[in-house]
Amino acid sequence: MTKRKEEKFSVTKAVKSNARDRVGQPKPSRILEEKPRDQIRDQKHKQSLEEIIESSEGEE
Repeated sequence: MTKRKEEKFSVTKAVKSNARDRVGQPKPSRILEEKPRDQIRDQKHKQSLEEIIESSEGEE
């Protein structure tokens, strides 16, 4: 059987391990539903005054 290679000491892993011991495991992440691309584009730009007037006239 071959010998296992010794792992190098990693400061990052040691700090994270220490934090998990003190604070606890982080909460599992949730998958957020992504909005369709069309809805995102509509939200980027405010409606112009003309568009608002036209939409309100069309409702009446």
